[in-house]
This record gives sequence, C-alpha cells and structure tokens, in this order.
Amino acid sequence: MKNKYLWVGSIVGMILLLDQVTKYIIEKHVRLFEVITVIPGFFNITQVRNKGAAFSLFAGAPEEFRSLFFTTVTIVAIVVIVLLIRKTHGRLLLVALSLIAGGAVGNLIDRVRYGEVVDFIQWYVKSYYWPSFNVADSAITVGVCLLAVDMLFHKQDNAGSKQPTNQ
Repeated sequence: MKNKYLWVGSIVGMILLLDQVTKYIIEKHVRLFEVITVIPGFFNITQVRNKGAAFSLFAGAPEEFRSLFFTTVTIVAIVVIVLLIRKTHGRLLLVALSLIAGGAVGNLIDRVRYGEVVDFIQWYVKSYYWPSFNVADSAITVGVCLLAVDMLFHKQDNAGSKQPTNQ
C-alpha cells in the first residue's frame, strides 16, 4: 500500500477531529445531564461524564488510581498500535488499527483534560438504555469489529502477507 502513513494519519486525524469537535459542541450547548430527544423512544443527546472505562468500569475507584491507570493503559495501547501499524500492510487491518488509535487518542485527551471522558450519544428502547458513548468510542468499536473480521477471514501466507480465506 502506497503512502500507508498518510492513509493512517488521515483516518486518525479525521476521527480525532470529529470526536473533539462533537465533544466541544456538546459541552458548549448541552448542560450536564440535559437530555435532548432526537428520536423519541430510541435516541437522545445527553452530556454525561464517564470516569471509568467501557460501561463505567472502575468508575468507583479512587481518582488518582483511575486517572493514572487509564492514562497509562491508553498510552501503552497507542504505542502497541503504532508498532503494529509499522509492521502491517493489509488495508483492512490498517483501517482497524487507525480507528482504534484515533478513538484512543480522543478519549485520552479528555482523560488528561478532565480526568474523565465526555459522552453524549444515548440509544435506548423503552426503558432499556445502552450506556452513553461518543465518537471516539464508536471508532474504537468499529475498529475492533474490523480487527475481528480481519482475524477471522484472512489467513497469513508464508511470506507474512494476509490473503482472504475464501481463495
């Protein structure tokens, strides 16, 4: 793949820009815990803060531990992703890693700035609510799904390049 770093940088940059711009708009125009119904019975915009990880995991841990732990884990993950990107040539895998990296950096910025992550997308059905999330979380989720597809449906040949399993 020609200009792989330009491709990766563009994806990471777009995710980061979209994530930070949407969070800025939410912070400026939606009060904390305010709910704006977009699709009744299905979708709201609401500003909440997540002190933990996915599904507020570790949100109740002491702040000093939580902040240091999540910042360290995120930085280590980003370094590992960068190392994987250097060794990777497959498009699907590069896109997956780029999405994960962009989302990780977006949430890392919030953790450094606030000690927590700004979330605002809220899906629900009747009284069943999915935990609120943001653009960075969405990029990470899509990236992990693409990573799973790559791992499940591409095999590695002897030269180290990946080929679809249906060949």
